[in-house]
Amino acid sequence: MRHFSLLSRIFATFAIFWFGNVNAATAESEAERVTREGAPARIIKYRQGDVSLQVIGTDGKPIAGVKVQVHQARHEFLFGCNIFALEQLQKTNPAMAQKYGDQFAEIFNFATLPFYWWSYEREQDKPEHASRKAVAKWCKEHNITTKGHPLLWNFGEAKWLPDATKKVQQLQLARTEDCVATFRDEIQVWDVVNEATNFNRGSCQKRAPKLTQTWQEVGQDEFTRQAFHAARKGNPKATLLINDYDVSPKYAELVKKIVDKKGAPLYDVIGLQSHMHGGVWSTAKVWQVCERFKPFNKPLHFTELTILSGAKGWQRPKPWPSTPEGEAEQAKEVKRIYTLLFSHPSVEAITWWDFADLRAWQGAPAGLLRDDLSPKPAYKALRKLIKEDWWTTQDLTTDASGTAKFRGFHGDYNVTITLPDGKKKTMKGLQILRATGEKPTSWRLAF
Repeated sequence: MRHFSLLSRIFATFAIFWFGNVNAATAESEAERVTREGAPARIIKYRQGDVSLQVIGTDGKPIAGVKVQVHQARHEFLFGCNIFALEQLQKTNPAMAQKYGDQFAEIFNFATLPFYWWSYEREQDKPEHASRKAVAKWCKEHNITTKGHPLLWNFGEAKWLPDATKKVQQLQLARTEDCVATFRDEIQVWDVVNEATNFNRGSCQKRAPKLTQTWQEVGQDEFTRQAFHAARKGNPKATLLINDYDVSPKYAELVKKIVDKKGAPLYDVIGLQSHMHGGVWSTAKVWQVCERFKPFNKPLHFTELTILSGAKGWQRPKPWPSTPEGEAEQAKEVKRIYTLLFSHPSVEAITWWDFADLRAWQGAPAGLLRDDLSPKPAYKALRKLIKEDWWTTQDLTTDASGTAKFRGFHGDYNVTITLPDGKKKTMKGLQILRATGEKPTSWRLAF
């Protein structure tokens, strides 16, 4: 009896543990389903705005029966990618550079340019300003907003850095201010501090001992704050980010401390990395991360998003090929992750990390394009989302009051009006902005 009783207790304990876990998993799955299925409604709510447009004549009177063609020209939301490979391709293979650039500009309105100190200033006082300005100019010509990445990161360091930590501190802050000031007209968005949460991890101590020691001596929070002050001095109007791969509560605790003496945040945006080499985030995790940082009441940028189209993991096999099965899975997950993030009201930008497998970080099959720059299914899926599913075109006709109404995605628009007698006029640069909230946007179009 004693033996039976013991077995009963063991079974009961196991049953509670097992079925409790099953129920929790079921509940979590249900929560994920509700979150995922609610995304389209959230997108309509948070990413679109109502517009009332009125066409009037030179006499100030409304014109009825006017044909109105509404064409979205650009998203307000920032859909981006790093553009690291463009400069090198322009030097070595102009044809591939053209192909790379054309496909980049087809879907992205946001580009991240490299400012890694150790490679940006290989020789002291000889920074690579000219080459970055050339890429920034290309971006401007293609109506692409630019971001510099990063100003302070100790994953590497220039060989010429001195031993004295005080001097390293001065050089780091001067470099931060100089870059932001020099690119005042080309770059308005900056990843100021990168991966501060675990700045003193072993890899950083090994790869950047002088800069890591300086950070350690000045203080994790204080050196981070000083970098933001330097960047703000370089351009008071710039948009400044703190950025990290550690998206846990530990990062949230650090973010709380990066404030001025009055308690105001020194950053404008919270950056969240999401390299998914080891496996794609669940719907629950995506939403949990967004909700963790939502209370800061600052925009969230997913700054480095990677989903592989080959074997998962951090093992860096050679070669590390893209596979048909992996590409199909990548496309499916791109649609899921982007839809979730686009539906969250705090998220204002998503940056895919490597545009092509060519020169991708770690040699991974991380691109939306293959090595030969042919598009993967994920590129086509993302293009469909950005330029079709989340893109507004409308054909309208004004009523007796000269008015027509529609709901469109936030962004820039071109509008062509055609009078009953066939005369046409196109107006560019009209906007639907999220800042207006639930208040309808009014366009008064004079013919």
